Amino acid sequence: MQPSRLFSALSILMFSVSAHAAEVSVAVAANFTGPMEKIAPAFETATGHKLKIAYGTVGKFYAQVKNGAPFEVLVSADDETPKRLEKDGLALPETRFTYAIGKLMLWSATPGLVDDQGQVLKRGDFKRLAVANPKTAAYGSAAVAVMKNLGVLETLTPRLVTGENITQAYQFAATGNAELGFVALSQIYKDGKYSTGSYWAVPIELYPQIRQDAVILAKGKDNPAADALMAYLKSDAARKVIRAHGYEL
Repeated sequence: MQPSRLFSALSILMFSVSAHAAEVSVAVAANFTGPMEKIAPAFETATGHKLKIAYGTVGKFYAQVKNGAPFEVLVSADDETPKRLEKDGLALPETRFTYAIGKLMLWSATPGLVDDQGQVLKRGDFKRLAVANPKTAAYGSAAVAVMKNLGVLETLTPRLVTGENITQAYQFAATGNAELGFVALSQIYKDGKYSTGSYWAVPIELYPQIRQDAVILAKGKDNPAADALMAYLKSDAARKVIRAHGYEL
């Protein structure tokens, strides 16, 4: 192909991609921040679409969507919130799927503080324990379930430092504002390696399974970028990133 024709062909291709490119507003659960920060640019490069992302707790996102927030896709930390939005007529049921299964960890930035059986919770040799708000954050309610099942919730309640979401709970533990905290595995695990410190992988029988669902919201019904994002989250490229952060699929 002659250079001039090649240039013309590339120009037409680029125009075609840009002409069909769209932007989608996405509400993403805080625990999925790390993976999404990798997935987002790869998605934009692969599709030409743009993402406008807000990170936070699913409880607050639910309230915001109910009040008319312009989110078009919810990448949730649970499966209950998408179901509630479906019942409210604010999400498209046929689009919902589980993109990851989360894992709860007890973690401290201090080596040796958290033992591999979680007995530190019963010994109580710490002043503060960070958790995400159990009223709005799926990982926070999971942490409460763990403490209830271990019979330590009443004892530990005065020591709890509550973060708005799992990101803030992690920050409390990482900065020493709390000696330890319940965090998402994805926050302390990446590419087969754990962060420095000490941790306990909380047994799954101690808390309800954290099924994390994504769904297209009513406002995203006719947005091709919303459809493209849902498809991309199911792709091998995205699933590789999700696994690398410790999630099950």
